[in-house]
Amino acid sequence: MRENYITRLPNQEGSLKKACEIIAVNGGSISRLNYNKGIDDNTVFFEVSGDKEQLDRIRCDFESSGYLGWKDEETQVVLLDLELDDGVGALMPVLDVISCHHVNISFVNYRQRTSFIQRIRLGLFISRQELLDELMAELSAFCTVHIADYEVTDRSFDGTVFYETFAHEMRKLLGLNQEETEQILVQSNRIMQMLDEGNDSYLKTFDYIRRFAQFIQDHKGENFKVSLSCRQLDEEVRLHIIEPPCGSNTYILEYQDELLLIDSGFSCYKNEMLFILWDLFPDFDSRKKSIMLTHADIDHTGLMELTDAAYMSQSCLDNFYDEWRKKPNYREQNVMHQPYCLISKIITRYSPPDLSRCTVVGVKKDEKLLSRIGTLHFAEKEWKVYEGSGGHVRGETVIACPELKLVFTGDIYVNIKGFSEEQRAFNILAPYLMTRVDEDSSLARATRSLVLDKFRGYTICPGHGPVVEP
Repeated sequence: MRENYITRLPNQEGSLKKACEIIAVNGGSISRLNYNKGIDDNTVFFEVSGDKEQLDRIRCDFESSGYLGWKDEETQVVLLDLELDDGVGALMPVLDVISCHHVNISFVNYRQRTSFIQRIRLGLFISRQELLDELMAELSAFCTVHIADYEVTDRSFDGTVFYETFAHEMRKLLGLNQEETEQILVQSNRIMQMLDEGNDSYLKTFDYIRRFAQFIQDHKGENFKVSLSCRQLDEEVRLHIIEPPCGSNTYILEYQDELLLIDSGFSCYKNEMLFILWDLFPDFDSRKKSIMLTHADIDHTGLMELTDAAYMSQSCLDNFYDEWRKKPNYREQNVMHQPYCLISKIITRYSPPDLSRCTVVGVKKDEKLLSRIGTLHFAEKEWKVYEGSGGHVRGETVIACPELKLVFTGDIYVNIKGFSEEQRAFNILAPYLMTRVDEDSSLARATRSLVLDKFRGYTICPGHGPVVEP
């Protein structure tokens, strides 16, 4: 077993050694350790291997030593800018107020002095909003004070508060519980550590994670603006195309009272998608509905629970089985992709699908770039299903209908040139945080080239971006 500990160690000689001794004495083995004084003076991340009893003892000893400092979900660091009349002892009334409320000061930054005014910035640990309101009221009685406008990556405060501030921001933005907050911190630190080895700025790492979370939240509700189009494929079959600002396209094939979805975006937008679907199909809830997945990435699986049946490759199903067994899925087995995937699951509120409704279309039995694995029947037509080589991700599939000259490529082909500004802004985040979105770039390029050549003359429905006409 492995467990992660986010510790707050005293900034004094021997504290790191003592923490390591606690792990060693209890039989644990350190798999990962990260400490960077340039980021935060006190926070040290440990990943420790051991059995459950050993890991429980380590946690208990860390707690008794005061090293686990992530209990209070409300604690945050607030920056206050004060303007005081110049004079001897001018700061003392401020310190008296703060001391009276038993508030800890993280730092004091004297920024400027004129002949009349002292300007001072204070960083305070605040445990609840009411306490901040009381402090502001009392300080305002004798000086000008306001809350400084800043971001966690500004470095406008010292290195003792970075992770607390980042944690509070993520918790407030996403409505996280303590376990989710710690997971975000651990995985963010992993990404930072990996990118730091490539000499990338840690500030950029945390900024990209913030931007990812903020983008997801900013596009909920009425802000979930999609590009919606429809085309008649023949006398009986219609294709509805939903292109969201983030997440995969959702394609809906309509035939009589049946609907077949191809992929379905992020799960966090289920309610927003339902309003669109109810508008398109007033009788949506009573219709016969199924879905075919091009692959198991979480930005393609959001509406599976709304359908009666879900079709996929065997590899795709195996991915979900691993998740239910609490094992890393295919993406997470890649050490470079795992942290981003775990963060994404929390941010987008992903959970593994109900396996009872999952049906395997076929199994890949060779090493070809693209292999025919089965057939799907819908609208009295044959839809040929192919599985790729795993260049993008294992289990990637292509669904093609020769009669309609229509092919769904999933992320084997993505129409980047057709991205909207929002899609382009969102889609620069994952490649940076994962280092790349393909498991094997050369295989991905070769498979993409083969698919485009094999289905030349077809209307191409990509995983992201607008449809490409022949």
